[in-house]
Amino acid sequence: MLTETKPPATSEELHLLCINTIRTLAMDAVEKARSGHPGAPMGAAAMAFVLWTEFLKHNPADPGWPDRDRFVLSAGHASMLLYSLLHLTGYEVSIDDLQSFRQWGSITPGHPEYGHTPGVEVTTGPLGQGFATGVGMAMAERFLAQRFNRPGHAIVDHNIFAIVSDGDLMEGLSHEAASLAGHLGLGKIVYLYDSNDISIDGSTSLSFTDDVGKRFEGYGWFVARVGDGNDLDQLRQAIRAAVDSPLPALVQVKTHIGYGAPTKQDSASSHGAPLGPDEVRGAKQNLGWPVDESFAVPEAVRAFFGAAVARGKLAQRNWEDLFRSYQRRYPLDAAEFERTQAGELPEGWDAELPAFTADDGKVATRQASGAAINAIAPTLPELVGGSADLAESNLTDIKGESWFDSDGVAGRNIHFGVREHAMGAALNGISLHGGLRPFGGTFLIFSDYMRPALRLASLMGVTSIFVYTHDSIGLGEDGPTHQPIEHLASLRAIPGLVVLRPADANETVAAWRFAVGYRGGPVAICLTRQALPVLEQPDGARPPVERGAYAVVEPGVGPPDLVLLSTGSEVHLCVDAAAELTGRGISTRVVSMPSWELFNAQDAGYRKRLLETSPAGARVAVEAASPMGWHRYVGEFGDIIGLERFGASAPGDVVLRELGFTVENVVARSLQALGR
Repeated sequence: MLTETKPPATSEELHLLCINTIRTLAMDAVEKARSGHPGAPMGAAAMAFVLWTEFLKHNPADPGWPDRDRFVLSAGHASMLLYSLLHLTGYEVSIDDLQSFRQWGSITPGHPEYGHTPGVEVTTGPLGQGFATGVGMAMAERFLAQRFNRPGHAIVDHNIFAIVSDGDLMEGLSHEAASLAGHLGLGKIVYLYDSNDISIDGSTSLSFTDDVGKRFEGYGWFVARVGDGNDLDQLRQAIRAAVDSPLPALVQVKTHIGYGAPTKQDSASSHGAPLGPDEVRGAKQNLGWPVDESFAVPEAVRAFFGAAVARGKLAQRNWEDLFRSYQRRYPLDAAEFERTQAGELPEGWDAELPAFTADDGKVATRQASGAAINAIAPTLPELVGGSADLAESNLTDIKGESWFDSDGVAGRNIHFGVREHAMGAALNGISLHGGLRPFGGTFLIFSDYMRPALRLASLMGVTSIFVYTHDSIGLGEDGPTHQPIEHLASLRAIPGLVVLRPADANETVAAWRFAVGYRGGPVAICLTRQALPVLEQPDGARPPVERGAYAVVEPGVGPPDLVLLSTGSEVHLCVDAAAELTGRGISTRVVSMPSWELFNAQDAGYRKRLLETSPAGARVAVEAASPMGWHRYVGEFGDIIGLERFGASAPGDVVLRELGFTVENVVARSLQALGR
């Protein structure tokens, strides 16, 4: 048995045995699952071994300690590479877990999932996402280092390591993120590029002939090149140079996908499918491995990797000693650091949030959002954010605060540039890193450009806040290219994303209060360009946005004849229509429904009472967007005033009128729904 053989005579032999253990574990797990990607783990095993055993600062006994290095497997299809490393270095990932790769209920899913497997920092698989998320992590590291570090007390000082693939670097997202990282000079980024020249369709030369090194040098990155991905000395020297560089660094490593496989090495056939029993036997034979053993870990390998636990505990203990010294010298800063790392909000963080009255006149909800941000910011210093080159339109800048720039200043305002997708992924990285509460803005129409990042934010349950202004055809003259129609339905379809479309300034403030305090996942706040009246609340009460829906017009005791349901700017249209309908003897409740997700989470009694009508009554929904999804609230015989077409270029009030968003049309459609 391999596990009983004589230990290797030299360190080189031991290192090779460790590397081949990673390779064979990956092969065996994919083969047992009859599904997976064996080639990349086999080819990248040597670079991963050097990184994890000689450079990565981590503690398997405490995967979440704040000053650990972050490791991102952006090439998430190579998940067995990561699971093998987690198992070997002492994380709570067992051999049984490896043998359950890709099976129902296992902690070793097909692609790494944050919060599901100990030691996995980011959910990856959609290519480019890990690359860009790591950029956000590096931004967070710089911000926290600048805020908390003091002379002789660098309590925030860690790197963001990743393994990225050819596919990652083809995706446009990686271009956006690399450009941003280079511009900002994020020197704590060290990405190892597994350059194996193979994609699913075959050679990357079919579609990808970039000079990647020159491209990254053009972005302002340090680039090191390793010609042989199995040469440990070359790898050490290149990674050391990358770590020491003040610039973000890419280490381009030429590897052989499926290394050791007799017929499938350097072939697309080793990329995304099991090698097959004969090929596995041949690969093990080529690697000097017993061909009849599966999931074997030699005792010498287990002992070598086991030292990671001791090294990690020592690294964390040294940091904890430093932090205790920091606490003595800077007690208030230490308390703040601990609070933000725990994700706790300070007392009174929302005390200065504004309350609006009718005397304030009409207020666009984007303006109220800007006011809320600036009311929260002084008491919540971990609130950081910006926009994708639209700060003046989104009103997302924090007044009086500096900008996160290329000179090393980690200001609270961030210029993401015209890079919506990278912004979304970077916000996720900032959130995942811990210690900060990030937000980012763009027009609602451009949420399409960042949808994969939104989806992963929800899948990971991170607390990114997405600010989307110019939320309907009401924006007017920019026309149909900029007027969102299907976007609210699209966002509402993402599991775990709370979508808020407030109807006035006070609902907007309440939306921000909810979003900042929410720990259940990401929040999207959709806001108007056009100014809206302020809805009067009884006794100046806060609108109960956290309930998802509530009555803004209540006709009296008992179920009404008609319930008008709406969100955002169209709520005011319904209020005016209700006044006319009431004058005609039709009792009408108007329900503002800023969040379907929050309303659906309420108890059945509350939902029933709010939607209930008289026996002959009806429900009508009004939203200047796709009607998709509203039938669940209006029922089979209710009506929906929405949009089944794109918008048009004209002043906003004209577009709304011409497309049927008028009091007259709401009244007429309501009467029709009632059969009158």
